[in-house]
Amino acid sequence: MLEREPNLLELDDEIAQHTAREIAYELQLAEIRSSLERFNVHFDVWKSERTLHAKDDDGVSEIDAALERLRAQGHVFDDGGAVWVRTTDFGDDKDRVIRRANGVYTYFAADAAYYLDKSDRGFEHKIYLLGADHHGYVHRLKALAGAAGDDPTRDIEVLIGQLVSINGAKLSKRAGNIIELDDLQAWLGTDALRYTLARYPADSPLAIDPEQLRRRTNDNPVFYVQYAHARTSAVARNAASAGVDRSGFAPELLDHEAESALLGALQEFPRIVAQSAELREPHRIARYIEELAGLYHRWYDNCRVLPLGDEPVGDLHRTRLWLNDATGQVLRNGLDLLGVSAPERM
Repeated sequence: MLEREPNLLELDDEIAQHTAREIAYELQLAEIRSSLERFNVHFDVWKSERTLHAKDDDGVSEIDAALERLRAQGHVFDDGGAVWVRTTDFGDDKDRVIRRANGVYTYFAADAAYYLDKSDRGFEHKIYLLGADHHGYVHRLKALAGAAGDDPTRDIEVLIGQLVSINGAKLSKRAGNIIELDDLQAWLGTDALRYTLARYPADSPLAIDPEQLRRRTNDNPVFYVQYAHARTSAVARNAASAGVDRSGFAPELLDHEAESALLGALQEFPRIVAQSAELREPHRIARYIEELAGLYHRWYDNCRVLPLGDEPVGDLHRTRLWLNDATGQVLRNGLDLLGVSAPERM
């Protein structure tokens, strides 16, 4: 760790610049980590691109080593003083320079080194999520996988995410209307923002309506789902107070159409989760729990868990409490998969 407040003016210019750059790097990285932690995003591994360029004791960088590994696969050639990867062998529209004639590596070189680093750490299947303006990288990265000796159709997957607009305006650094994650999170809240980003396909443009996300009404999807979960918790608390326990379970008594619909939806949850994981489409879980919340609200309006007046507690009440609990559990699991909280009171 560098000294936090060095007297840069007393240092040699080169040392002062290096020291200031290193401190700025540490501060910026700490800020990024903190922002992501607050947003419930956790990375197991952090790797700086500059480590790929750093020389070891033998004067060899990870990028140097990666170039030689690609050359050994037979897909690297020299032309015009530059070093190229023959990515056209794997469907790319043109071969790519990995080191220019002046000896400077291209961005593609760092991509290659990090791809191999992932392989060395035991990851056979690599998933890349790129921005909307990076369609040109799809064939390039797949060709890189092939040049590294992997199967481009099996060992690498490249997803393209779309840009987000707020109140109809696209965020743009050039236009000067960028909103940082911390500010957006403070404005809308972690739950509302995470849920909104998750409920649309990654490859579809996303328009955020801040006023809708701040409303505590049913037209706010995250509120609608969270309120359904809070309601299941309230039903359970009230049931305990009314003497309704879970000592009996008679599913044949659940013959109301609202119960049939709710039961039918609950059994779909494992399939939805598996499909979402397989297709890399978490929005399927969000849409599912919204539908489940709607079915639960309708069930709640039509099927009582608590006995009326002097009505004795029976197996129907107990069985409905089990159904209430099951719905709450599935809503909680779905929200948790999306990184969204499941409040018990609202």
